[in-house]
Amino acid sequence: VQLQASGGGLVQAGGSLRLSCAASGRSVRTTSNNGMGWFRQAPGKEREFVAAISWRGENTNYADSVKGRFTISRDYAKNTVYLQMSSLKPEDTAIYYCAVARSSGSTSSLEGYQHWGQGTQVTVSS
Repeated sequence: VQLQASGGGLVQAGGSLRLSCAASGRSVRTTSNNGMGWFRQAPGKEREFVAAISWRGENTNYADSVKGRFTISRDYAKNTVYLQMSSLKPEDTAIYYCAVARSSGSTSSLEGYQHWGQGTQVTVSS
């Protein structure tokens, strides 16, 4: 499975961005029943969980730092997962990665993901 993340950019604090992550490849159908998630990594910091969604979309999971500001969703027909980010803060600046979970749930564990995209840069200016 190949994951292509897009939608990053430079935005002022308080602004919004929508990230997209499109899955493709021969194995994409075998992973359509898997959860998907977004992680981020700021310079000099560990990669951290941001949000996840279960394979049916009935369960979502968010890091405390983004609750109420970010929304994860998925479009099965397009094999795409989205991250709508609002009320952005300078501390949200990072490279954002999407990933396919090993299970159908919405785990926040880094080890719970098996396929990773290349990342998209999000920069929030103050």
